[in-house]
This record gives sequence, C-alpha cells and structure tokens, in this order.
Amino acid sequence: MNPSNPDEDDEILPEYDFTRAVRGRHHEAYKKGTNVIFLDSDVAAVFRDSASVNRVLRLLLNLGKDNAAINKPANSE
Repeated sequence: MNPSNPDEDDEILPEYDFTRAVRGRHHEAYKKGTNVIFLDSDVAAVFRDSASVNRVLRLLLNLGKDNAAINKPANSE
C-alpha cells in the first residue's frame, strides 16, 4: 500500500469477478449466529477437523450423562 495515497491499492483486481455476486446472500444465515471456536495450538495439533472434535465432545457429553445417572440420588425422580 502506498502511504501517501492509501486508496491507491484499494482497486478491485481484474481477476476478481463479481458479475454474478448477490449482495447479502448469506446475511440471514449469519444473523442467526455462528459458532466459531478457537482451539489452542496444542489442541488443534491433535484435532485436525470438525468431525474429530465433535466426536470427542459427544463422547464427553455421553460420559457426563452416564455419570450423572449413576450419581443421582435414588429418591430424586
């Protein structure tokens, strides 16, 4: 970027083709919310994709439910 003219490098390059673009196409989905979670680098090194993270989290949820059922007092139903 040219410090004397900051707008000089703000031109759309010819390789960017926005002729079929639709403004706001994903706006409604984005408004509903996103669920972005940042993993620490040591954790990200183990979990390479969303599927592996989800699999382990579901396992933990199931273990928690099992432990809650085991530790629930008998007269609490």
